[in-house]
Amino acid sequence: MALSFCGNNDIKAYSVEYGVLNNGCFVDALNLVPHVFLLFITFPILFIGWGSQSSKVQIHHNTWLHFPGHNMRWILTFLLLFVHVCEFAEGLVSNKVMSSNHLHLFMPAFMGFIAATTSVVYYHNIETSNFPKLLLVLFIYWVLAFITKSIKLWKFAEYKVGPQHLRFCITALLVILYGLLMAVEINVIRVRKYVFFANPQKVKPPEDLQDLGVRFLQPFVNLLSKATYWWMNPLIIGAHKRPIELKKIGKLPIAMRALTNYLRLKDAYEDQRTAEDPERAPSIWRSMYRAFGRPILLSSTFRYLADLLGFAGPLCISGIVKYLKTKDEVATADKMKETYLGVYFMSSTELLQNSSVLAILLFLALVLQRTFLQASYYVTIETGINLRGALLAMIYNKILRLSTSNMSMGEMTLGQINNLVAIETNQLMWFLFLCPNLWAMPVQIVMGVILLYYLLGCSALVGASVIVLLAPVQYLIATKLADTQKNTLEHSTDRLKTTTEILKGIKLLKLYAWENIFCDSVEETRGKELTSLKTFAFYTSMSIFMNAAIPIAAVLATFVMHHFINKTGPSPSEAFAALALFHILVTPLFLLSTVVRFAVKALVSVQKLGEFLQSDEIGDDSWRNGDISVTLEPGKKHLGMTKAINRKQPMRYQMDNYEHPTRRPLRPTETEDVAVKVSNGSFTWGSNLLTLSDINIRIPTGQLTMIVGQVGCGKSSLLLAMLGEMQAIEGRVYWSKLPDCEMINEGNISKNRYSVAYAAQKSWLLNATVEENITFGSPFNKQRYKAVIDACSLQPDIDLLPFGDQTEIGERGINLSGGQRQRICVARALYQNTNIVFLDDPFSALDIHLSDHLMQEGILKFLQDDKRTVVLVTHKLQYLIHADWIIAMKDGSVLREGTLKDIQTHDVELYDHWKTLMNRQDQELEKDIQQDSQTTLERKTLRRAFYSREAKNQIDDEDEEEEEEEEDDDNMSMTTNRRSKIPWKVCWCYLSSGGFFMVFLMVSSKLLKHSVIVTIDYWLALWTSSKTNQSAEDGSDMFNGTSPAYIGNASLPTPGAPEAEQDSYYLTVFIILCAAGITLCLITSLTVEFLGLSAATNLHHNLLNKIIHAPIRFFDITPLGQILNRFSADTNIIDQHIPPTLESLTRSTLLCLSAIGVIASITPAFLIALVPLGVAFYFIQKYFRVASKDLQDLDDSTQLPLLCHFSETAEGLTTIRAFRQEARFKQRMLELTDTNNTAYLFLSAANRWLEVRTDYLGAVIVLTAAATSIWSLRYGLQAGGLVGLGLTYALTVTNYLNWVVRNLADLEVQMAAVKKVNSFLGTESENYEGSMDSSQVPENWPHNGEIKIQDLCVRYDPMLKPVLKHVNAYVEPGQKVGICGRTGSGKSSLSLAFFNMVDIFEGKIIIDGIDICKLPLQTLRSRLSIILQDPVLFSGSIRFNLDPERTCTDDRLWEALEIAQLKNMVKALAGGLDAVVTEGGENFSVGQRQLFCLARAFVRKSSILIMDEATASIDMATENILQKVVMTAFADRTVVTIAHRVHTILTADLVIVMKRGNILEYDKPETLLEQEDGMFASFVKADM
Repeated sequence: MALSFCGNNDIKAYSVEYGVLNNGCFVDALNLVPHVFLLFITFPILFIGWGSQSSKVQIHHNTWLHFPGHNMRWILTFLLLFVHVCEFAEGLVSNKVMSSNHLHLFMPAFMGFIAATTSVVYYHNIETSNFPKLLLVLFIYWVLAFITKSIKLWKFAEYKVGPQHLRFCITALLVILYGLLMAVEINVIRVRKYVFFANPQKVKPPEDLQDLGVRFLQPFVNLLSKATYWWMNPLIIGAHKRPIELKKIGKLPIAMRALTNYLRLKDAYEDQRTAEDPERAPSIWRSMYRAFGRPILLSSTFRYLADLLGFAGPLCISGIVKYLKTKDEVATADKMKETYLGVYFMSSTELLQNSSVLAILLFLALVLQRTFLQASYYVTIETGINLRGALLAMIYNKILRLSTSNMSMGEMTLGQINNLVAIETNQLMWFLFLCPNLWAMPVQIVMGVILLYYLLGCSALVGASVIVLLAPVQYLIATKLADTQKNTLEHSTDRLKTTTEILKGIKLLKLYAWENIFCDSVEETRGKELTSLKTFAFYTSMSIFMNAAIPIAAVLATFVMHHFINKTGPSPSEAFAALALFHILVTPLFLLSTVVRFAVKALVSVQKLGEFLQSDEIGDDSWRNGDISVTLEPGKKHLGMTKAINRKQPMRYQMDNYEHPTRRPLRPTETEDVAVKVSNGSFTWGSNLLTLSDINIRIPTGQLTMIVGQVGCGKSSLLLAMLGEMQAIEGRVYWSKLPDCEMINEGNISKNRYSVAYAAQKSWLLNATVEENITFGSPFNKQRYKAVIDACSLQPDIDLLPFGDQTEIGERGINLSGGQRQRICVARALYQNTNIVFLDDPFSALDIHLSDHLMQEGILKFLQDDKRTVVLVTHKLQYLIHADWIIAMKDGSVLREGTLKDIQTHDVELYDHWKTLMNRQDQELEKDIQQDSQTTLERKTLRRAFYSREAKNQIDDEDEEEEEEEEDDDNMSMTTNRRSKIPWKVCWCYLSSGGFFMVFLMVSSKLLKHSVIVTIDYWLALWTSSKTNQSAEDGSDMFNGTSPAYIGNASLPTPGAPEAEQDSYYLTVFIILCAAGITLCLITSLTVEFLGLSAATNLHHNLLNKIIHAPIRFFDITPLGQILNRFSADTNIIDQHIPPTLESLTRSTLLCLSAIGVIASITPAFLIALVPLGVAFYFIQKYFRVASKDLQDLDDSTQLPLLCHFSETAEGLTTIRAFRQEARFKQRMLELTDTNNTAYLFLSAANRWLEVRTDYLGAVIVLTAAATSIWSLRYGLQAGGLVGLGLTYALTVTNYLNWVVRNLADLEVQMAAVKKVNSFLGTESENYEGSMDSSQVPENWPHNGEIKIQDLCVRYDPMLKPVLKHVNAYVEPGQKVGICGRTGSGKSSLSLAFFNMVDIFEGKIIIDGIDICKLPLQTLRSRLSIILQDPVLFSGSIRFNLDPERTCTDDRLWEALEIAQLKNMVKALAGGLDAVVTEGGENFSVGQRQLFCLARAFVRKSSILIMDEATASIDMATENILQKVVMTAFADRTVVTIAHRVHTILTADLVIVMKRGNILEYDKPETLLEQEDGMFASFVKADM
């Protein structure tokens, strides 16, 4: 048929005798003019522009500049495009009615569509290059189009075409849209004044975009890019080549920074405090609504739009199925009545009766629905993140102002604060995420039920009621889940505590052969944990089962009712629309329970937050600051970061006023040489008890003041009272100012008087490098730094650290010993350039050499040279001679004040008391010098930790290199490949540890379940189709060919059979299938969860056994934290996170596959379209998984420092406030929060990126499915019911595609935990067997205790050098042997060799005639005893610590305690032998713990006892007891003592002196002492 513009069946079509405009065809031609005009003009400009654009591509995104009305223009253009599509469709359908082709019906619409697209591309390019003059072209286009369309509309009206005709409505809409676009254009001219005005307005891009660090562009890109997250593409695709680092994600835009949001929230919070009622607590809910209400409303609007569009799916399906059948042969004559202007006009409803049109509408509705849904999610997530930032800042500012008494009196524990930060803020954030659901869901449910009723009548209500009635059950399960999780958490904390204790005391356990006992105790708590995990798994699977089974049950109920009410089954169009609706309805009901649970949690969180924000604050410390002018100075420096905001309003001053409450002018002070003065002060910690009373003291300027007194008499409290940390009941604290003249001379150099350098008694370190801990925010000055480090003798310790003073220390860094920590804190106080230094007992953890050095170098030299005022609290009275001023305290009040001379003359009694104490301290001094000092010990442990760790690292590096060499054949692509591979090996390891039977059960039941579900729907399709077919056979013979064939295939009753009988046959099969489906749902949900459980059980069991039986070397080289991580975080992931992810992944994958299978089997043509879709999907998931993993890692790694910063601040409050560093810490907190929020924002934006893409793919699948089925129907291939089935399935795909990818990505991250656990499962165990059988060893071996050491060589690891080289020795039974030597000479290694703890690779040790290497380890170790140098006690009872095997009688235990001089003390305890020992034995002193260890060794009656430096941490008195006991109680046993104070082995029978792994001297001590130049003799000399 020839194509012609005006049709060729009517000659009049081309004549214009009635006036040009009265020819409809001409009017349409006129409409083409503007479109063509636009295309002609813009194409050259665009090409020229694009040619020169190459230069623009490299420019950073600062070119994003929005012209006014940007979003409005995009929305209008999209509407315009949609209307053009409608116009085109209407033209095509009308054209079919005409006898010949009339191009003018649809050609202008097509050109309009192209022109509109061009206009938006053109506009976008002009906007990015900021060239508004070129917009004139668009303005002219809108005007022309508006005029031509108006003419058309006017002609229609003239010819009596009205709103009942579709074309009239479309034209009217176009006129309105063009008018609005014209208005938008005029607005741009008005605002930017770029044409017709003398001075065009210069515009700068927003501030964020001038800052190249801002990489989060969501707020700044154009609308299309916003909706599809197009700007994320480079980031996500780039992640494939190299991992995403923090640099790549840059900074947050200003509007999202924590500070901005904090100020918003704080204003909303403070505004509620009214003048009438200042005490009333402001409501957090209200302030949250005021600050963040608007975005939530926006998001809810998006959500409503998405939900309403969601119902388009089922309706379109029912329409498509319904109108597929209707042939177009409705008499053309009837239609021709509607001709005006020589062409046909169709009515408004007729277009919607065309199935092809409906298919395209369905596609558009899906795309829009998904876009709105993702927009809604994004807005809530962004708001949630903003809220979290604001809340964190609010909590932090409150922490900085908390009164100290709150912290110490236990009203606010650290744990509570950590919970607020880690849990409560996240709860609120999650609540915000889910909050639009709260009001969107009820609407969705009501709409769904109404539509169902409209489709199926009353029977639909039955199905809906099934869903609604089962919702409370869901809620019940959800609450149960939460409770079970709490229980599980308690048990796992218990388990972790036990595991930690075991790992800390692992050396002792191995030496005593107690591994298995303790292993069992862990297994016991693990058993409890697994029981609650079982309940958890059960409830989870119930919830999954409900989710899967409810739609089946609802469909079943509905159709059974329908059958009984209407006596027939539904028609295909109704049935499948109903099916789709049920699927839509289940989701909100399933989510509702979760949302309600979160809402309840949010209420609790807000209550906790409110209580916290209302708790007591510290008073105004006005006396500590001079006038406000000074305090603003330091503030300004730190707030430089917030400059960005200041341009808009002077916000900094608000911040500062809020930082420092207004200060009162100072009282004139009496004397100028007093730095601090307290007059009749009484102070309390908040309870009514006075801690300090009647205090009158003065601290002289520039002198050393010492505060002494007994433990607990209020020395530290006095310091804190001066710092303003305590509540003053009465009295004042005065701080002096420098005289004005001095201020002027010093100018800016003046020391920051208002801050005090303060070293607290309990040392407090930041998680930062050593250098940062010492400089603490002050500028770095090399000379001064060096001097401070020398004064605190930190250099040797720093040299030991792996990276010197750039090593991270603190909770997450290297663990330092107490003395090292304390010295760093003192160094910090010395380094700060402040006038006043407060040192609170800086010597408590130091040994004598160090404290002397610190006193001389640090305090007397360094501080006094600087003329700084020093206040020193101390117990070491021998330093009183250095003091310029002494304050003696007793029971919370001042006993004496004055110089040492004053006290000597006035208070003789006190002076004598001090003298006796000093003598005692001097004796201790001597004793202290004798020992290999504590510090060297500390350094030794540090060194051991590092060397072993370095060796381990070398080995690790080698391993990694080998791996890389295997995998990598010198090509780059491999690395990228490796990052996108799914770790199949690890998955297999996980599944196989779950047990093969369970895996088989899971796979088979899953497959069965999905095939049954497909069968149910297929059966429904057959049933409903049989209806239409029968009516078809009775009426016309339209589908004659298809129906008998079908029925024949299905071997059903012949068409002649009565309908009711056939119906009931269908019905019974349907019921049976549904029942089977529901049962299978139950089985599958249970199998997956329990597969996960058995895997978790086995993995933990193997891990524990491997680690507890690993050689001791393993614990030297593996950091404790790393092992604990396997037991805590990784085990938790394996227990609780992998099973649901696995379940979700398999379910969504199978759903997608079954859907694609169903569609393909109905319309095989669909498979052709599937290939490009599959490729697209593959690339999307490949890129997303890699990027998501990186972003998740970033989110995790940025969260930890934030939480640590909070707990750190809470611990070091007094120090931070004393140093006046609040502003710096706030700044740090804001930075950390922003970093974490950036990572989280990018992670959620990446999720949106993925979901938008998979949703659009899903929409395309629906479109192709619809198109192929309509197309194949044209050629008469199958029945309508199956088309409905195919489309319903295609709709489900859209929901599940993104879950497949998300779950894949999650599973990959979670499988890392399995991989880590697996890497530990590879460690070698110790060889427990030995070559002898334990039955061959005599019962009482070793009975004599004779030891022969022959040519013994020992090393810690085959990779390392030997530590003992060819050692020979012989010990007679019952001898007392002493071994001595310098640190590292191999003494301890020898003691370990007795227990076969180290690698004996040459020579042997023979005890009572048996070579110990042949013995089973258990036997060997259980027959010897050892006392280690650091005493280890376990939590439990005293009985458990002495005899965990429960083999001894009580008398034997009491006897052992008596020998160890502990009997009386234990008797005094509640419970005697069953008295409680806390974790690590903290409730006993170190000396007592050591004595318990002695008792433990005695309980085990073995004839050989080894003491490894057992007296190192004991005072003189206890050591004497020990020596006596060893001599008497162990008289008949062989005792080997490894000494580090030589005088302890002077009485031994034999002394062995070792050096570098060899025996140097070997004889009786008397003989050795006679050799003047001998090593032993020199040791003893040094010791005396």
